[in-house]
Amino acid sequence: MKTFFYDYIVLGSGVAGLRAAIELAGFGSVAVVTKCFLGESSSEYAQGGVAVALSDDDDISLHIEDTLRAGDGLCDMKAVSTLVEQGPKYIKQLISWGAKFDMHGGVLEFSREAAHSVNRIIHAKGDATGHEIVRTLKEYSKNFGNIEKIEYTYAIDFIKDAPDSVCGVFALDEKTGEFKLYYAKAVIVATGGAGRLYRRTTNPAVVTGDGMAMAFRAGADMRDMEFYQFHPTGLSVPGAPAFLLSEAMRGEGGILRNVNMERFAAKYHPDGELAPRDVVSRAIFFEMKQTGSDHVFLDLTHLEKDFVRNRFPKIYTTCLEYNIDITVNPIPVSPAAHYYMGGIFTDEFGRSSLKGLYACGEAACNGVHGANRLASNSLLEGVVYGGRSAETAAADTMDKKVHAVELPAFETVSEERADGMVEEIQECMWDCVGVSRNSAGLARAKEYLGGHLTKYKNYVPVDRNTAEIRNMLTVGLLMANAADERKGSRGGHYRDDYPDRIADNWHIYFHNAEFNPVKN
Repeated sequence: MKTFFYDYIVLGSGVAGLRAAIELAGFGSVAVVTKCFLGESSSEYAQGGVAVALSDDDDISLHIEDTLRAGDGLCDMKAVSTLVEQGPKYIKQLISWGAKFDMHGGVLEFSREAAHSVNRIIHAKGDATGHEIVRTLKEYSKNFGNIEKIEYTYAIDFIKDAPDSVCGVFALDEKTGEFKLYYAKAVIVATGGAGRLYRRTTNPAVVTGDGMAMAFRAGADMRDMEFYQFHPTGLSVPGAPAFLLSEAMRGEGGILRNVNMERFAAKYHPDGELAPRDVVSRAIFFEMKQTGSDHVFLDLTHLEKDFVRNRFPKIYTTCLEYNIDITVNPIPVSPAAHYYMGGIFTDEFGRSSLKGLYACGEAACNGVHGANRLASNSLLEGVVYGGRSAETAAADTMDKKVHAVELPAFETVSEERADGMVEEIQECMWDCVGVSRNSAGLARAKEYLGGHLTKYKNYVPVDRNTAEIRNMLTVGLLMANAADERKGSRGGHYRDDYPDRIADNWHIYFHNAEFNPVKN
């Protein structure tokens, strides 16, 4: 196999991965390995904006308080404080690199989203914030000749030089079908979440839990795998993808109505449409059940038409493609899988439990989001912790040497019915490990996912489809096991057989690549 040596490897090319690569470029050679084209990620499609305490009406303590409240008591205070306190510095740096956020009267324009106590969301081109940040980072990264972008290369597994140490990545070149070896002093995982586990998701097709599954197989500690966030308002039109309808639409005055055109959100929470995401998603889910419908409506028709068109240009034009004029027609919506709060357990510096392995962004679980992510903290996390994990990796490995190791012989496996398997996994997860869960459904999910995963044990996937299925089964099983263990409800995890909120603040960990959850 062809072998390559770098000082650092970054897996993924969204906001967190690109920001990490730029930071690492000051310390040595960097390979950005991505399974699609550069920048294709959930970051690219993030609409709402970036939550950052930069306005005169805001305060660091308020942002911390809002984040902790949304996280339902399970956030890590040090991680949250770091995110919020460092956020302004990182966002100002982005602006200096060329990021163009929307301005009003020569100053940044701030908007409101659910569960925020003040207007603190900055955005770009109305509803194209993620795209603007990715664009900025891609452009700025061109200034560094020691950053090599390796596209259409699928990371299969980590290479280890000791039971607790990672030294590289075993990957598949999709263009040639060759396996290749990439060695480095440190590997940073920025592969995003696992939205493709569900049949309705706001995430692009590339988001299949790869980095999480790889880390678990390598023996890294995983945490909070039961906490998955469903966005309340995905477009719900037959034949259309679950296109994200930004939380900012409710922040600007959008109203939720059931199929009888009755406003209902206040029945479930005093903050109504601006309650935390997990609450609003469940409110829609329950309202759909009560009315026997597969959707509710998001209504902006009472707002000024030019304001709506200018504030949400991408959403406006996308909905027009499905014959919905959002200034005239209420929009059919229903919840869709959106964001993983759990992931590879890291400290507030991005270190995993394995030497040489770091994680940032949605693939990581550093405690910032707790049981439920506050709206628009995700892009901020990608920027802040992308930079911090890279700084830490460089400092930790300053005296380390890159070296190859001898790999054992292996046999390959290929999934013959890939499309059918993906659809089955998605249906299983949606029905059994979705917005509302119970013991019977989780047992079915564990049996199905675990049963199919066994056929991949001790084999190496020979193609990307097979590798993605193995990873989806792995992450899905981690989620189902953790959800079954937490017999109660908290944040994004809701059990209809244990609907009461669990008051005790404990987390669920998975250790040593086993599916046995450990409470702590």
